[in-house]
Amino acid sequence: MTIIRRFVYRPLALAILIALSSVPVFGQQEADSTRVVRVLSYNIMHGATMISDFNLQRIADVIKGIEPDIVALQEVDFNTNRVGGRDLATELGYLTGLAPLFGRAMPYSGGEYGAGILSRFSFKSTRANSLPYSPGNEPRTALEVLVELPSGEDFIFIGTHFDHTRDQTDRIVQAKRINELFAANTTPTILAGDLNATPDSDPISTLTQHWTDASTNKPDPTFPSSDPARRIDYIMFLPAHRWRVLETRVIADKTASDHCALLAVLELLPDSR
Repeated sequence: MTIIRRFVYRPLALAILIALSSVPVFGQQEADSTRVVRVLSYNIMHGATMISDFNLQRIADVIKGIEPDIVALQEVDFNTNRVGGRDLATELGYLTGLAPLFGRAMPYSGGEYGAGILSRFSFKSTRANSLPYSPGNEPRTALEVLVELPSGEDFIFIGTHFDHTRDQTDRIVQAKRINELFAANTTPTILAGDLNATPDSDPISTLTQHWTDASTNKPDPTFPSSDPARRIDYIMFLPAHRWRVLETRVIADKTASDHCALLAVLELLPDSR
């Protein structure tokens, strides 16, 4: 059973962040603030940074500076020897003032390793969905939550992390499993994570048969953070007619992680059907 704890945190000085791209597409229609959700995907490199062995405060400062409503975290340790027995999702929840959730993908280093979610909204339900993987490769999970916007409408949020090896076989079957689990959803759904695949790859082509990429108009690179050259982090959604992209942004912080954080601001549209 997953235990969820909410903490209140008084913000420290926010980190100064530089955006690689900003793509507002408000048009002439004003957004309904009760239906807007600020989504962040962030691979936190198990709390290590590019300048130190461990610095959760630096990661938290990046997150707080973006002011997200919901965050998909990848490379999250839970009570591992590698991080001194710390629960990274819960600590980041405390440091950011967001509700934390951890989903185990595999046992690791005396504890567990997997994905996390931070949320400004409470969780109505949670589930960790195992993804297929080849023998000898790392297990992966798709961490799923159901949350309610201030408008009173529900949406499903999924955070995931696909296989990182050179062979894309596992990433393809993981993408297919995501589609099997969620493509038929009638509840509006957002998928976010480090997919370890470029936009022209087979895993992304598999997903975009059903999902809309929030960054299609300007897909800037997200990795490595020191000099981004490849886009491997994504925020996608379905059904296409229920979401409007208000903004996408790649956050160019060179020290907190080896990945850039990826933001998408989405508006949930009324169902006109």
